[in-house]
Amino acid sequence: MSTDTRASFIDEQKIADLLAAGAKADKSRGLQIIEKARQCKGLDLDELAVLLQADDPEVIQALYDAALYVKNTVYGRRMVFFAPLYVSNVCANNCLYCGFRKDNTELVRKVLTMDEVRGEIELLLEEGHKRVLLVAGEHPQKSGIDYIEEAVAAIYDTKVGNASMRRVNVNCAPLSVEDFRRLKATNIGTYQCFQETYHLETYKKMHPSGPKADMLWRLHAPARAIEAGIDDVGVGALLGLTDYRFEVMAILTHCQHLDLTSGVGPHTISVPRLEPALNSDVANNPPHAVTDDNMRRIVSCIRLAVPYTGIILSTRERAEFRDELISLGVSQLSAGSRTAPGGYAEAKAHQPTGEQFSIGDDRSLAEMITQLTKGDYIPSFCTGCYRKGRTGEAFMDLAKEGEIHHMCAPNAILSFKEYLIDYADADTRAEGERVIAEELANLDDNMRIKITDLIATIENGARDVYV
Repeated sequence: MSTDTRASFIDEQKIADLLAAGAKADKSRGLQIIEKARQCKGLDLDELAVLLQADDPEVIQALYDAALYVKNTVYGRRMVFFAPLYVSNVCANNCLYCGFRKDNTELVRKVLTMDEVRGEIELLLEEGHKRVLLVAGEHPQKSGIDYIEEAVAAIYDTKVGNASMRRVNVNCAPLSVEDFRRLKATNIGTYQCFQETYHLETYKKMHPSGPKADMLWRLHAPARAIEAGIDDVGVGALLGLTDYRFEVMAILTHCQHLDLTSGVGPHTISVPRLEPALNSDVANNPPHAVTDDNMRRIVSCIRLAVPYTGIILSTRERAEFRDELISLGVSQLSAGSRTAPGGYAEAKAHQPTGEQFSIGDDRSLAEMITQLTKGDYIPSFCTGCYRKGRTGEAFMDLAKEGEIHHMCAPNAILSFKEYLIDYADADTRAEGERVIAEELANLDDNMRIKITDLIATIENGARDVYV
């Protein structure tokens, strides 16, 4: 496969026409589309255009109900946790919405040393994290592929007792196919690259200078990563830069394009909303502000449109709203996040410095685990699919057929059991054991016996157990 990096697959006029037609759809059409979506086969662009604009209360409630149904059908009650690790805020770009932009002279710049990377990972391991997302500013010399290779190795090598990070995902600047192959060789899981906005004129305006000003190079980054052998990629848009309805339509277009040209759609979709950032008028006054109702619709529509893909929600959102969006299709959450290099050590020392954006949910991992467990969710730290080769097309084949939850639920139980023993307080442990017992009862007889036996090995000291 070769990637044409000079051609765009985003047809803005087609999206505009579909949205115009979708706005005219009546209530019965909306309900018909939602009923189809409950089959967990996804949506076409014209159908998504209808649901993004439906205003009948019955249709909206049916949309929310269907989103939860599809999420539970594909993934079950499990909720995956991870932590971001910002390793640098030195950047060659001038993105108008970002606190890390090159011309922000008030920001204290930092690139973590490998010792500092290890120190941050030790703090995350002490909390119970097992997945980390490495985030690097775009600077070819100070945080390019050489640095990222070294940082990923340092993360995997760090241990606290018997605990270590089991999977490193990476969010960094777009790379060439050759450099993506180097990234693949470090044994990462998912490569993330957010387009920020798929709207050409908005993109040009928001990225006046720096490597990121090349929209097409960024647009084709996920395809280049797949070409280099990275099975799982993550996409997303920064909501608030332009009309959210256009962005969601463009995200589905991107998913369809990857599926068509690479044989596999994105593993995750992220839905970050603009939040205040240091010295950024755009972030502090979003040009197309996204309301809470808009966010509810965005998450629900993406869940129905791309049912096989994980939806990631960051700590940009306030705590109670994050809890609500879980019921509309979110399947992965960050917890206890810090968005500055060295932020975890600084937080422990009560010396926080400027972060990339304002955090709305400052709950610790332990607090979030307790909250979700009381809501009958299974917190998951599983990385079994990566080790078992259930990535890329293999994962999608299972997810598209609604079969991946047969792996997700058992592995969530096992990883959560480990967390309860090693990190939870007595109250959370009791709640957790209740939820595990309920989830075990939902497994078929053979899997229940197998998982019960593996739980016993965890109680006897085994760790990193998965099926």
